[in-house]
Amino acid sequence: MIRKIVEIDQEKCNGCGICVPACAEGAIRIENGKAVLAADNLCDGLGACLGECPLDAIRIIERDADEFDEAAVEAHLGQTSRESHHAAHQPAPVHGGCPGSRAMVLDRPATESVRDVPRQESRLRQWPVQLHLVPTSAPYFRNADLLIAADCVPFAYADFHREFLDGRAVVVGCPKLDDNRFYTEKLTELIRVNDLKSITVVRMEVPCCGGIVMAARQALAASGKDIPLREVTVGISGELKGA
Repeated sequence: MIRKIVEIDQEKCNGCGICVPACAEGAIRIENGKAVLAADNLCDGLGACLGECPLDAIRIIERDADEFDEAAVEAHLGQTSRESHHAAHQPAPVHGGCPGSRAMVLDRPATESVRDVPRQESRLRQWPVQLHLVPTSAPYFRNADLLIAADCVPFAYADFHREFLDGRAVVVGCPKLDDNRFYTEKLTELIRVNDLKSITVVRMEVPCCGGIVMAARQALAASGKDIPLREVTVGISGELKGA
């Protein structure tokens, strides 16, 4: 039958996996580093996953496809749940799937004892920091330089406090684990109600982290303000990849 169904552009898709949990029917999975439809009859064609893709790789088309089957969805979700339970008791895979979720060991040279390193003072000047929790009209955002940081950045980049956090108001989040549309909407309001001087977005090099940059740029555009925005990428090994 001819009906509406999801189509994923394999050229645009980077396998970030943000769309997978957005599909309540479990119709999307990561295969060979790309998002694909698990089966036509699992996709209802409503497009709940569309707004989650940071690369605009998903669209709704009309084509000949198997009819949407609720019974098949129920069976598929049950099977997926059993597989997830089994996988939770197995060693984590080293390769495959989303690049941001691949397990790896970082080979670090031996360092001097922590006790021999002078203690660094925290540069944090506010609380809370999670984008979900901060009030958009909090006084620390007024006339501030805003830092938008991906959750993993402070762990990967050793000089995060000194180089990025010092003198800035900060919000942190993870576009892979949270709703990026919510991020965009809240950042839009935050930018709109405050006279920010600048915006710095610090992300990890993994593809899924691009969502937080997209949210920031879309929010700035929606706010109607002209504020300098700088993007910085941190490598998994802790090096700066671009600024």
